[in-house]
Amino acid sequence: MSAPPHPLLSRRPHRAVPSLSLGPEATLSLARLHEICGGARRSFALYVAACLLRDLGPDLPPFAPIWWISPDWQAEQLYAEGVVRFIGPERLIFVRPKRAEDVLWTLEEILRSGTAPLAVADIPGLPSLTSVRRLHLAAETGTEAGRAPLGLLLTPGAGGAQGVESRWRCEADHASRPAGWQLDRLRARMEPPRSWHLAEANEGYPRSRFAMALARPARALQPTARVQATPAGQQPSGPAPPARLNSA
Repeated sequence: MSAPPHPLLSRRPHRAVPSLSLGPEATLSLARLHEICGGARRSFALYVAACLLRDLGPDLPPFAPIWWISPDWQAEQLYAEGVVRFIGPERLIFVRPKRAEDVLWTLEEILRSGTAPLAVADIPGLPSLTSVRRLHLAAETGTEAGRAPLGLLLTPGAGGAQGVESRWRCEADHASRPAGWQLDRLRARMEPPRSWHLAEANEGYPRSRFAMALARPARALQPTARVQATPAGQQPSGPAPPARLNSA
């Protein structure tokens, strides 16, 4: 008599998770939510968009929209002359919700629809763990409805969203030659922390080509700042942490 199967085991065949290659030893799992922080987080998000459109190649629909969601009151906006270095600006659809909670709700609905290869939410605070789980489920549902979507969260400061598939930090690097960006993978479920240098290989028009190389020697990554609880009746000594956002 054979032993009953363990409840945590399955006889179903293992399916490899689809991923997007960004460069040497740098990938993003599709149908998942990833976080990008740092001063150059928007530049890295556009680089991800360029890699995704490149990989789609002949399977790219005539108009594959890339959704860029940010609150109505946010002053920082993308500049077309900067966007064109990465992708055609005509592929971007901008959404400017008036309520903070509607930013994550919009991202959730786009991922669930499975109609767009990439959706980016540029948020002023950190989402709750419940919101991140809902976004993961929405991306998985979108995979069943169409092509596996990719969700990006752009967070201020050092980031720190809970439950994301991976967290990346991108900063301008003017000291290196060629000048470009310093990219750090701070955490990932299946990959160790690592650093890269991202730079333009040529300044072609309308779009540039980029080269991504592992940083050697690998520099020590700075730990993400953690917020300590303040006892009741006392004022916090440091700056206030980013606000938490909740989806509807």
